[in-house]
Amino acid sequence: MKIAVEKGQDKPLLADGVHTVTITSIDEGTSEHKNIPFFACRFENEDGYVSHRFYQSSAGMPSIISLFEMAGINVEEGKDLDTKQLVGKQVDIEVGERSYTDPETGNERTLKQAMNFLVS
Repeated sequence: MKIAVEKGQDKPLLADGVHTVTITSIDEGTSEHKNIPFFACRFENEDGYVSHRFYQSSAGMPSIISLFEMAGINVEEGKDLDTKQLVGKQVDIEVGERSYTDPETGNERTLKQAMNFLVS
């Protein structure tokens, strides 16, 4: 089997704490269990990276709005947000761990993720 290594794949996960990062890519999808649309941002700097999913739900919208505002993108009621506008934007994030129960196995899982989006 041949395995291609793309640029940035050799970076470690960012350590817990506050980091200034650039959004280097956006992937879109739907959640595995409830079919909720999401986009995943890859936040990256010279020290490493972390990925984070943003779910398009009433509970997820405050985080989505905060991310766009921290990236300097105007958020207006009644106007659509385009995730493509986020690529290349620099933001400050707080990285930490979150634990949850896996709905398929019932086992506890821990994820490293972006937890807060901070004003630079």
